[in-house]
Amino acid sequence: MRVLGVDPGLTRCGVAVIEGASGRTLTAIHIGVLVTSPQTPIELRLAAVERGIEELVDQFDPEVIAIERVFSQHNVRSAMGTAQAAAMALVVAGRRGISVAMHTPTEVKAAVTGSGRADKAQVTAMVTRILGLSVAPKPADAADAVAIAVCQIWRGAAQRRINEAIAAAAISVGAR
Repeated sequence: MRVLGVDPGLTRCGVAVIEGASGRTLTAIHIGVLVTSPQTPIELRLAAVERGIEELVDQFDPEVIAIERVFSQHNVRSAMGTAQAAAMALVVAGRRGISVAMHTPTEVKAAVTGSGRADKAQVTAMVTRILGLSVAPKPADAADAVAIAVCQIWRGAAQRRINEAIAAAAISVGAR
């Protein structure tokens, strides 16, 4: 499975393409950050984020785009920018017919470190170890995007099987 992980942000949007399967070695295909200037008008910043995600989809052809769910932030302005950047990834996925998965920060931390309360340094250390990287992904937004993709690879297959079983059960009940 190839997953594009997105840590949405308007100034720095972390992106990572990770390939592999649960229980197997994972490989980093691309790790980076899409950057926009706070001095640039919002519509141009969002267009730049969308273009960056489109280019990654064109180049790496992910099966899933996994996005960190905008959960809650004390700074409404920051939360709005984060949500808007997440929307750009959703638009690209919708246009291309790519599956989307959304994970909360707590789910992502728990998946890669075993603790939903892990700090950024612990998440970065674990994704570095999981992928066998010689250097930790930087900045933290890039490491977070890796963690989101890893979370999807490790948890997404199980969630998909659960959803398929629920759908099959609903169909068989409806057929009676």
